[in-house]
Amino acid sequence: MRDLKCAELEGAADGWGRASNRADAGRDGIDKQLMNGLRGTQQGEAADAAVARLRQLSRNFQYVYTECGLLRTALNSLAHEMRAQQRALQAALGDADALKFRVHADGSVTYPEAGEGLVDGKPLPGGTATGRGLPGLLPSSGLVAPNPHAAKAQEIADRVEKAVRTATEIDWRYTQILRKLQAEEGLKVPDVTWTDTATDAAAVRGAARGYLKDAIPHDASAVERKAWWAGLTQERREEYLAVYPDQIGNLDGIPAVVRDAANRDNLQLLIGKLEGRDDERAETQLAGLREIDRQLNDNRKPPMFLLGIGDEGNGRAIVSYGNPDTARNVSAYVPGLNTSLDEEFAKGDLKRAWDTAKGAVKYDHSSAAIVWLGYDAPQTPDGLASLAVMGDERAERGGRVFNGFMSGLVATNENEDPHLTAIGHSYGSRTVGAATQRDGGIPGVDDIVLVGSPGVGVDRAEDLGVGNDHVFVGAAEHDVVTMLPSKQQAAVGVAGLIAAGPLASYVAGDLADQGDDDLWFGRDPASETFGARRFPVREGPRLIGEDGVSIGAHSQYFDPKRDAVSADSIALIAAGRSNKVKMEDPR
Repeated sequence: MRDLKCAELEGAADGWGRASNRADAGRDGIDKQLMNGLRGTQQGEAADAAVARLRQLSRNFQYVYTECGLLRTALNSLAHEMRAQQRALQAALGDADALKFRVHADGSVTYPEAGEGLVDGKPLPGGTATGRGLPGLLPSSGLVAPNPHAAKAQEIADRVEKAVRTATEIDWRYTQILRKLQAEEGLKVPDVTWTDTATDAAAVRGAARGYLKDAIPHDASAVERKAWWAGLTQERREEYLAVYPDQIGNLDGIPAVVRDAANRDNLQLLIGKLEGRDDERAETQLAGLREIDRQLNDNRKPPMFLLGIGDEGNGRAIVSYGNPDTARNVSAYVPGLNTSLDEEFAKGDLKRAWDTAKGAVKYDHSSAAIVWLGYDAPQTPDGLASLAVMGDERAERGGRVFNGFMSGLVATNENEDPHLTAIGHSYGSRTVGAATQRDGGIPGVDDIVLVGSPGVGVDRAEDLGVGNDHVFVGAAEHDVVTMLPSKQQAAVGVAGLIAAGPLASYVAGDLADQGDDDLWFGRDPASETFGARRFPVREGPRLIGEDGVSIGAHSQYFDPKRDAVSADSIALIAAGRSNKVKMEDPR
């Protein structure tokens, strides 16, 4: 223990780190050079087969990168913990040497004769002290040894034993972890392997808590987090990315390219983690994760950046089309009711952000558009038929988290004065409204877009903190959500309608005063009294038509095919060209 060379453990860790970096470079070369070049120059079955094989090779490199990174951190963490015990041992040995005590190989401490006998005055004989277990755990006997060296020798023996025993426990714990870090045989990395890797990562994360995790500045501001990351050595950054991609990838204030790299790795770990489960929630989220993974390999333009991913609650996913750190114009869209991490979100809500990004780039190439699922939106099995979920609590919690995310965008954006737009759809507009009411409003936001809104929690556009002229509203004529009665109106209905909720109240007709400006969450944003700027949108399909009940009018605002005017208006605002948006009269 005294002669343990911790530097050799760190040297081995460096070797695994170099292997991890080489695998990462190989993956990067495949993803950014080979596949992009192949897609751009070749077509046909042979090209498709080559792309499929390159994707498999990239996935293999990703596995090597992750496992080697885990090995590096496990060894570095082992050295870190062992060195602490070695210092404790050396301090005890130093104290023993200063007192002329002798420490034996078994940890016992021999001390010399000292003091005087009460009867004959001769020096009291020396002796040997043996560790008694952890100091302080055993009650004192009340007896005092006559030799003045005895107590000090006992204390040193206890310290020696504690250091050696703790080191033994550390050694055994890491031995178990390292034995499990073994590569699978074969040339493919199936999902079951990622399930094992997720378990490996969890073990190393737990072991490296004192070495790495406890230093992650979760309670710091976005600016402080950015400075923390900038101040790390390259080696330490690589360790965080390999072992804690879930922490770094979801930390506001970390640069977008770093978050994207971390979340792409964490995406594979999440897929592996959920693959081993058979419950409905896991299967639903797994479908969403797989669709996001598929799109990340589609070479979309503007390019995708995965700024957040997680399986907590109803799932988390934050995707940007375009780099939000380099773009002058950045919009962040907050989805609403019934949104969760599932296949529908990965196909529908991501497309809304992509359509916005493509539209904005037409007016200013330096634009990025984000879809932000960073909160648990209300979920209703019966569509809009439940009063229980139509409260403010989730919007308030979501608004707080959304502001943290936006403060991160402000901190990492490289432009002197970027143009930021917050977009809220459906219940997401209530979440955006809640975010504006927190101290300072939404960080950095210049414009606010509200579409399909049931109200935002305030009665005037000026209360949103960006000025009336910077609040824009889209409300389709047949969008039932934009015409929900107020809570007071719904409350006067019969008991059955109250239980059914605001949609039933609307359909009933006699409970909803169509001339009233009050909606479920306050004043109608499209009304004259609210004071926002209303842009034209298509009326959309009626609630009850030839094909039955439809709320299609609530979901077409971003779609350039179903509602080109609305989608273009949103793109213009997101690109900082709101002066070119045509307006229509409020309700």
